[in-house]
Amino acid sequence: MLVKNTKVLLLTGDFTEDYEIMVPFQTLLTFGVAADAVTPGKRAGEFIKTAVHDFEGDQSYTEKPGHRFLLNAAFDSCSAADYDGLYLTGGRCPEYLRLNPKVLALVREFLGQGKPVAAICHGIQILTAAGVVRGRRLTAYPAIQPEVEAAGGTYLAAESDQVICDGNLITAPAWPAHPAILRAFLKAMGVSEFLC
Repeated sequence: MLVKNTKVLLLTGDFTEDYEIMVPFQTLLTFGVAADAVTPGKRAGEFIKTAVHDFEGDQSYTEKPGHRFLLNAAFDSCSAADYDGLYLTGGRCPEYLRLNPKVLALVREFLGQGKPVAAICHGIQILTAAGVVRGRRLTAYPAIQPEVEAAGGTYLAAESDQVICDGNLITAPAWPAHPAILRAFLKAMGVSEFLC
């Protein structure tokens, strides 16, 4: 079942993981969901640079240049009241987005209104900085476990293709979980009949 006029805010930034903005953005559009991709300091019509993260047998993932991604809305005019859900991308951008008080206030606003919030990989760093994980069960890229626990959340180890749902908070550890996190996010907004 498709719900008309559903609108999502995708919060992203330079050097987000390439798949973690491209796949959600295109998937949401496929389901007829309006998707506004924004980042602080840039306007609609400007681009962000993405990074490709891969696992090639090193102690950590590798990072290579990705694609340019076109932003289609402005962060400064965003309000949770205008959207049905919030999607936080991963990669490098959460490192600096979590330092922006307006970003943190916006995340709190979405969760406070009971709207679905999905975060993938390092996007969970924004949630921990916003102080919204205390008492919540969630997952993230494994290196984020100490931050989740320090912020009072319960970190659940999950396979890279799995999702953890705790009420309106939907999290996944990495881009292999796109099918799971996007199904859960769409269901939480009433867009589809998929199960979490």
